[in-house]
Amino acid sequence: MTIQWFPGHMASARKHAAEAMARVDVVIEVLDARLPEASGNPMIAELRKQRQRPCLKVLNKTDLADPAATRAWLAWYDAQANVKAVAISAKKPAEVARLVGLCRQLAPHRSDNTKPLRMMIMGIPNVGKSTIMNALLKRKVAAVGDEPAVTKSQQCLDHGPGLTLTDTPGLMWPKIEHDSDGYMLAAAHAIGRNAVIEEEVAEFLAGLLLARYPERLAERYGIATDGLDGHAVVEAVARRRGCLLKGKGGGADLEKAALLFLTDFRTGALGRISLETPASRAAMLAKPASTETEDAA
Repeated sequence: MTIQWFPGHMASARKHAAEAMARVDVVIEVLDARLPEASGNPMIAELRKQRQRPCLKVLNKTDLADPAATRAWLAWYDAQANVKAVAISAKKPAEVARLVGLCRQLAPHRSDNTKPLRMMIMGIPNVGKSTIMNALLKRKVAAVGDEPAVTKSQQCLDHGPGLTLTDTPGLMWPKIEHDSDGYMLAAAHAIGRNAVIEEEVAEFLAGLLLARYPERLAERYGIATDGLDGHAVVEAVARRRGCLLKGKGGGADLEKAALLFLTDFRTGALGRISLETPASRAAMLAKPASTETEDAA
């Protein structure tokens, strides 16, 4: 299955974001620390490069990500021109508060307070933009929810003397080029459920964890992982967690088990896991698109 998701309001959101980009000094791009590049919208990179705007890459949900992978990603982004990266958890206001100072470093011409520092926060759905907005402004200005595309309109807000912050809706791009990116985004709940088959997403995630974090599966579900594939893991989860179909036979309820498994990943019950690293990303990009999901599993 190829995963694509581009709700109608996002075309309008892209147009408004392009217009607003001309009036900002720094772009704050919020990424999911577990899949930073997969959760990076190429349209955002295109828009900010056209306007030559510096970017603060915010790796959010770092409390759910593998610390070693996060360190590698920070170094990878910091090596890029006009980019600075920071890892935070939006749930911790003290960490969010650091963002303004980092933005000032990227826009030194706005550091004397004679003109306001104009920041713009962008990112795909469900990466924590609204939580960060609320923490920065110390009041609730954006709706927060564990569903993609909660925010649907753009707003510009004052953030104290000499600071403005433009909030944008979660913005996807029209075509996800790499199948594995679509599966990783779906696993992280950045794509609406109506666009995915959760059993397939769970099998992809299980295959990836078998390759990189098999001990987490063994610890969480008490299963021996040797010789299993993604489908077998979801089936084993179903039996270990009592996800059985009603009626004679009591076969595995794979749909229910898939949702349970995905929820365990999304909430951190499986431990701190990253779905990609700079090295795995480079390896994926070097291979034919048809083999991406197979190799990830």
